[in-house]
Amino acid sequence: MLERIKERWRQQEYRRFFMYYLGAKVGGVLLCLAIIKVVSSYWFHPAFADDAAAAVTPPTPAYINPINTMWTVIAAFLVFFMQAGFMFLEAGFARTREAVNVLLEGIVDTCLCGLLFYAWGFAFMFAHGNGFIGYHWFFLQGVPDTYEGTGVAFLAFWLFQYAFADTCSTVTSGAMVGRTGFWGDLIYSFGVSGFIYPIIGHWAWGPDGWLTAIQPVAFHDFAGSTVVHTIGGFISLAGAMVLGPRIGRKFKRDGGGPMPAHNMTLAAVGGVILWFGWYGFNPGSTLSGMDMIGCGRVAANTTLAACAGGLTAMFWLYPRNKKWDCGITINGFLAGLVAITCPCYWVSPTGAVILGAVAGVVCIYAVDLLEYLRIDDPVGAWPVHGACGIWGTLSLGLLACGKYGASGPTGPDDSSPVTGLFYGGGSQLLVAQLIGSASITAATFGVSLLMFYLVKMTGTLRISREGELEGMDLHEHGTGAYPETPTIEPAAVSSTSPGGGLVGAPVAAE
Repeated sequence: MLERIKERWRQQEYRRFFMYYLGAKVGGVLLCLAIIKVVSSYWFHPAFADDAAAAVTPPTPAYINPINTMWTVIAAFLVFFMQAGFMFLEAGFARTREAVNVLLEGIVDTCLCGLLFYAWGFAFMFAHGNGFIGYHWFFLQGVPDTYEGTGVAFLAFWLFQYAFADTCSTVTSGAMVGRTGFWGDLIYSFGVSGFIYPIIGHWAWGPDGWLTAIQPVAFHDFAGSTVVHTIGGFISLAGAMVLGPRIGRKFKRDGGGPMPAHNMTLAAVGGVILWFGWYGFNPGSTLSGMDMIGCGRVAANTTLAACAGGLTAMFWLYPRNKKWDCGITINGFLAGLVAITCPCYWVSPTGAVILGAVAGVVCIYAVDLLEYLRIDDPVGAWPVHGACGIWGTLSLGLLACGKYGASGPTGPDDSSPVTGLFYGGGSQLLVAQLIGSASITAATFGVSLLMFYLVKMTGTLRISREGELEGMDLHEHGTGAYPETPTIEPAAVSSTSPGGGLVGAPVAAE
């Protein structure tokens, strides 16, 4: 036997095979050990390890701030309730035949986003890493008691940020109503919640994101005009462009207009629910119930911007058709809310009114632009969230009043106030806002186009022509929202408002 081994060892091919075989065995063992190590470190702990540590380590003093934690949790509940608003709003602006599809997409997106944000989304966005991505705390393993220096319990902060991530994912679906296949929705939602939102969001909100290190003035986005709304708005724009318009959609330059909403009551109530939820979105972003003055100012600014946006949009549109348009009024106050989300902590009430009024006008002309480009956005997702998200981000560089600095766990810190161009602060802040908004917008739009084209290649992005004509609710879900009512659809009319403009529209049966 030894002689046979010696004889074979003299053969070069045998020696090479032996080394390959031995290397493969060693590599396999090391890989198994690595897998065991990773799995055990994430999901298991050595027996009695906690008891042993407690025996040699004195108990850690309590340092979780209960007021800040409860304030953050309550704000998270309010932001989460915005999902009901989104479902009402989108279902109301949609047609009768696709209401169930809108509702189910909202529910499924919420469930999917929660699991993805638990597994790796939060880690990508809010963990320490580099300027572009975080890479700790996957599956919420090894997390500290509080997040950074906020005094907020870690999982309370996770819940709050999950509600934000869910908002971005739901914004995306608005422009894609009426023709997106359900499998396609699941696939792109996986990409949005699992990768696009958390990775790009890390640039601005991560503890070491590169936009927070811009010199001499860092990029600011208090509650997400860019991180949540611009990202969501431009993903929705990319989706609408790749999908193409709904069957029968005739644009204004071709003698038509947006398809009217099937239920303006739902849309209006949904819009007001969103307004209510924004009181968690913006004031909650202080992460500090101890900053009472800041919370009050943010809530007041949020209210004033919404009021100005709604009224300005309504009055601005009136001369076009001499009608008071409900749809554009809803989107007008939502535009004001989106715009104030970035600068809400740093502007005065007067500044909030100004930027909200401008947002109402921006929303109208953004709708006009989509209509001219023949891009079908049934609910106005890009005009409200994309265009007005950019305006809100840039408005900080103009209207930050130079009195307020940052919210802290024990109260406000106004030692380094944020000052915009109109208040003598120069152009440095405006430049930082331009850099942040442009980089996030470009990256989001480019990656989203690639994602949607890849999903389109799978054949799942758009429902079949037969399914769309039958109606998404019946074709995809087997039931309609109004099973006892015949399916009636209003014809398209020449209105500027997404989903609006019912006056003079003939009713046509499908």
